[in-house]
Amino acid sequence: MPRFLSSRPDSRLIPLPWELPLSQWPEDHLVALPRGISRHVVRFIKVGNAVYAAKEVLEHLALHEYRLLTELHRAGTPSVEPLAVITGRLGSEDQPLDPVLVTRHLEFSLPYRSLFAQGVRSETVGRLLDALVLLLARLHLVGFLWGDVSLSNVLFRRDAGEFAAYLVDAETGEMHPRLTDGQREHDLAIATTNLFGEFCDLEAGKLLDDSLDPQRLVDSILARYRELWAELTGAEEFSDTEMFRIEKRVRRLNALGFDVAELAIDTSPDGSRLRIQPKVVDAGHHSRRLLRLTGLDVEENQARRLLNDLDTFRARSNQAAVDEAVVAHRWVTESFAPVVAAVPDDLRGKREGAQIFHEVLDYRWYASQREQREVPLLEATAGYIRDVLTTLPDEAIAPEAVHLDGRQLANPYDPSAGFVDDSDGPMPVDPWEDIDDTEPEPGPAYLDIDALRARSKPNPQ
Repeated sequence: MPRFLSSRPDSRLIPLPWELPLSQWPEDHLVALPRGISRHVVRFIKVGNAVYAAKEVLEHLALHEYRLLTELHRAGTPSVEPLAVITGRLGSEDQPLDPVLVTRHLEFSLPYRSLFAQGVRSETVGRLLDALVLLLARLHLVGFLWGDVSLSNVLFRRDAGEFAAYLVDAETGEMHPRLTDGQREHDLAIATTNLFGEFCDLEAGKLLDDSLDPQRLVDSILARYRELWAELTGAEEFSDTEMFRIEKRVRRLNALGFDVAELAIDTSPDGSRLRIQPKVVDAGHHSRRLLRLTGLDVEENQARRLLNDLDTFRARSNQAAVDEAVVAHRWVTESFAPVVAAVPDDLRGKREGAQIFHEVLDYRWYASQREQREVPLLEATAGYIRDVLTTLPDEAIAPEAVHLDGRQLANPYDPSAGFVDDSDGPMPVDPWEDIDDTEPEPGPAYLDIDALRARSKPNPQ
């Protein structure tokens, strides 16, 4: 009888055929979902309405990764949620089988190859890299040494006009109280090698835009990381007549999506100079505020967009003097909930609720510009469902897991087995990518730090 280690046990896992290697599991226990190529045998298993990822790996690695993921998940760091480790597995002839690490499937997430196979513009690649850089910085802030930085070890979720990245493979990781500069540089060196190889692979498969060069992409990742890290942790020195710069620094971090939990302020002996340095920063500034006001638990950029719409709703309804929590409740019931409820059941697997609302707001803006009138929200919702949502790929249980890039996988449960045929075909296009480049409400990008600094300068008197 196998042994189950779990902090959140699911009893429905117990009767599954653990006496079989994952590669031999019957299809009635499996679900075809897009995933990256792994050095281990990985399968998605469906238990009731729940979907879990199961990975066969050596016992010490399985236990190590389970504990690391548990620690990261409790700290609120973007990573998959560990569910269980199954050890003591024996085959039909009592031969030992590798343990299995079980994690909860991250809904509406895609591996990078699935995103590139759908067709992405060069600007979208930049947003994917920003998400990866932000993830790496957040991991380093909590003392996590990744040890295997790569796109293959990340899942991406749409986050308004950006992407959010989640750690999916932590078997090479280490947790420390604080990372040294040398440890961080070690991760960056590994990232340089792994990412260059992955970009070259995409280039060879004609999945990378011709305008993008693998080496330049890697260089940009390193530059973006170092700039972000300096903004999050770097010291800033100024005179005692520029006290406003303390608040400006906090506001810049808030705009990047971080709260400052601790700020060290030192003064020179004569009191004429000040030196400030963030000591503890915590990501999720906008998502925490939205959760507090509405109970909606969404990604950071989605929260930023929804909060902007909430502010607009408050101004248009002349509720400036009304308590913010009361206005937020009305906004949920009169704006957000009706939009999400309007989506037919058979289309709910294409986008999650907050992303749909964000895209409806974009659609409404374009429609209003085209028709030279203010299009009502529910009218825009109907148009978005008709013109956009019905054409998008399903990102909850995705059909492209079986037919990717117009080609049929030899084994829909194991992309590493390759395709039925190797004929080349045209690169498909995600309909949401093929729209006007004009952004309706451009918000601050994660890593546009120069723009944040420019906006934070005091106005001349």
